Amino acid sequence: MIKQILGKLPRKPSSKSTTTQNGVNINNNNNNGGGVTGAGVGVAPTSVNSTQGLSSGVSGGGVNSSKNSSTVSRSNSNVSSGGGTTSKLNQGKKASAVVSQTSVMVSSSAVYEALPNFRDVPNSEKQNLFIRKLNMCCVVFDFTDPAKNLKEKDIKRQTLLELVDYISTVNSKFNEIVMQEITKMVAANLFRTFPSSNHDNKFPESFDPEEEEPTMEPAWPHLQIVYEFLLRFVASSETDAKLAKRYIDHSFVLRLLDLFDSEDQREREYLKTILHRIYGKFMVHRPFIRKAINNIFYRFIFETEKHNGVAELLEILGSIINGFALPLKEEHKLFLVRALIPLHKPKCVTMYHQQLSYCITQFVEKDFKLADTVIRGLLKYWPITNSSKEVMFLGELEEVLEATQAAEFQRCMVPLFRQIARCLNSSHFQVAERALFLWNNDHIRNLITQNQKVILPIIFPALEKNTRSHWNQAVQSLTLNVRKIFSDADQELFEECLIRYQEDEAKEKETRDKRETTWKRLEDIAASKAVSNEGVLVSRLISSLSMGNTASPRSSVGS
Repeated sequence: MIKQILGKLPRKPSSKSTTTQNGVNINNNNNNGGGVTGAGVGVAPTSVNSTQGLSSGVSGGGVNSSKNSSTVSRSNSNVSSGGGTTSKLNQGKKASAVVSQTSVMVSSSAVYEALPNFRDVPNSEKQNLFIRKLNMCCVVFDFTDPAKNLKEKDIKRQTLLELVDYISTVNSKFNEIVMQEITKMVAANLFRTFPSSNHDNKFPESFDPEEEEPTMEPAWPHLQIVYEFLLRFVASSETDAKLAKRYIDHSFVLRLLDLFDSEDQREREYLKTILHRIYGKFMVHRPFIRKAINNIFYRFIFETEKHNGVAELLEILGSIINGFALPLKEEHKLFLVRALIPLHKPKCVTMYHQQLSYCITQFVEKDFKLADTVIRGLLKYWPITNSSKEVMFLGELEEVLEATQAAEFQRCMVPLFRQIARCLNSSHFQVAERALFLWNNDHIRNLITQNQKVILPIIFPALEKNTRSHWNQAVQSLTLNVRKIFSDADQELFEECLIRYQEDEAKEKETRDKRETTWKRLEDIAASKAVSNEGVLVSRLISSLSMGNTASPRSSVGS
């Protein structure tokens, strides 16, 4: 009877199985049926304490901790294993959201030791070992001091390499527990805040990307392997997109996009490949990714004019645009007008112009009716004083015109060739030369020939000025070739333009002579009256203009 009563009483939990510190439960039982050991689910990325050595130690199945040797920071998250892990997953917890909530630091008495190799354990234990190694790699070391924690850094690097090999050879689908641990480890290592100079640029006019020395990421020996691991996880056939989208979610994608502002070119190259794979695998995320990239561009164009990853993002978009179905959605056309075309505005367009030009050309090749919109957009942002930028615009213009049909060409040819005429007369020989090279393109030359009755009167004065007075011999020679093309195509039209040009030139000379005569007369009168300090009489035209303003008290002065 007494035994029955005692059996109904709640039992006190054993101190050997669970240690509670500051509200955080750390379960040291290794037999958790594939659950998370040691650090557990939801532990934030841990960093190495500069004064104590390691801030977190991983040994065997988990964190070696005791009541007197481990210090756990206050947190609102509970860390548990086994059934606790399963319940967290059932509640839909996302690793990318949980990682940022907590932080664990273990004193220097803890040891960071290598775990057994995958080859040394039976197949039934490999998944548990995989999870333990993932938790072990959540420790983030300080690479600002190259001489610190050399042994531990090497152990982590070897462990990361083992994880890459394992994820490449695994032949079974990843379950939710594994996916959550994978995204937690990736977030712990990759997601970080860059120095404020990367984001807060109060004086964008003083920033020159070509002169700035890029900062190389000191933690790249570890980051590179983590990026490779993430790339292989996303590309793996064992990764179920329907399941993985719960962990590679919108928050994860946004934080991944934030990393494109890294100054390290190597990191941006990995990010470019990974984001492209995510876009291809997770169809549900595609509209969100496009919108997020749009927002990055808007902030870059209209606020900061400072971002390191615009070229890589445009390279991804070039591939995406290439896959757009026809007819193009209105959303895609708005993206062209509101984001891509205004990207010609920033001063640092040289850093990404090649990728931008490819994206623009892709749109015109997809829908030739967009040619007029694109050409007018280029004219809107056409550089005035930057000759090297002007040469780039002319190169892009040639690519767009090559995909332009006759009807769209006719809509924009008048403002277009007014700008080309200004380029022909540029004192910078490369600008004039690049504009003249347009006639070397057969398709463009045919478009011009079909509409020469409109185009030749616009550019004829520029051709004549170049022939007579341009300082560069190559420009003069190319101008004569273009002049001959028009002359051979329609001699009568050419003669009419020549006569009209000569008449305009005579009128201009007459106007110039009158102006010089007027100024000469004024100078003579002013010189003759200078001694007597008398007022200088002005011409009848000026007097009549003056008299017309009778309401002004100044009109009576000097009469």
